[in-house]
Amino acid sequence: MGSYRDDILAAASEGLPWEQLEGKNILVTGATGLIGGCLVEVLMAHEGNYQIYAAGRNEIRARERFAPFANDRRFHFLCYDVSEPLLAGQDFHFIVHAASGASPSVFASQPVEVVKANILGVANLMDYGQSHNMRRMLYVSTGEIYGEGGATLDTPDGKAFVESDSGYVNCATQRACYPSSKRAAETLCIAYGAEYGADVVIARPCHVYGPNFTESDNRVYAQFLRNILRGEDIVMKSDGSQYRSWCYVVDCVRALLYILLKGESGEAYNIADETSNVSIRELAETIANIGGRKVVIRKPDNQEASGYNVVTKSIFSTAKLQRLGWNVSGSMGEKLSHLASWLNLAQRGGDAQ
Repeated sequence: MGSYRDDILAAASEGLPWEQLEGKNILVTGATGLIGGCLVEVLMAHEGNYQIYAAGRNEIRARERFAPFANDRRFHFLCYDVSEPLLAGQDFHFIVHAASGASPSVFASQPVEVVKANILGVANLMDYGQSHNMRRMLYVSTGEIYGEGGATLDTPDGKAFVESDSGYVNCATQRACYPSSKRAAETLCIAYGAEYGADVVIARPCHVYGPNFTESDNRVYAQFLRNILRGEDIVMKSDGSQYRSWCYVVDCVRALLYILLKGESGEAYNIADETSNVSIRELAETIANIGGRKVVIRKPDNQEASGYNVVTKSIFSTAKLQRLGWNVSGSMGEKLSHLASWLNLAQRGGDAQ
């Protein structure tokens, strides 16, 4: 496998019906986030005749992230909080709604804002789209909507979640701010389709890893990578027994494009790399080996613990997505290794693009 930039270019040349986007305006919310930012990079790498509107709340971060596109006539940044009504005065033919707080620290410290952003974000964008020639919305949900269930630690190759499943979520907990509001947001998408004829498709990514996370992002893979880049041992805040499906961000974005351009209206699609089902401990050890470090377990404090997911097993079937033509190649170890190299280059001030 080559570099992160090589992966972006390969995704931009994917055999998709790109002609659907010709002459269109595409809005990507959450554009300074992990998934949204990568999607913008892939869309800009494809030499299509369309306009990209990258929406986010942090204009300074956007300038840094999208500096290579500053003079590209196809790129526009829109400073926008999805919790508020959209007042752009511009038609957006395709909307990819990828804005959401997805960090355990945010679930612990701002659960009200998480709920509002997830539910009001869909309503605000749908309302705008209905009066501004929206052709399709892709809502980026989460695999956390499945709650508990699926495979077990003893039989990790057992039952994987399919799109018709609905596991248990205890809604009377602070941590439920994320999966419960994502579930409600999905239902709201379907309701807009039923009542107003909105064309909407839904993506349910598993745990996604990639570059361009912030220093404050405390998702486990980001913590682990920061540890090795600083020459530190990896610090874990659990025993690492939780078993997860993972997906490299470029593979996730490729899946989003398949869903946007080929998915069936009103349908949800899981996104996961079925060859990357590992425990958090295995993930930590893989990243530690890349940096020549070791794994240390340190329990979280009470506030930190309130933001962590207690579900011990969560793997997804991607058979439905694969029927659209999407697939994955390369190993998780290879992708993590060259991701660490990319981050190390960026940290030294090199050209990580």
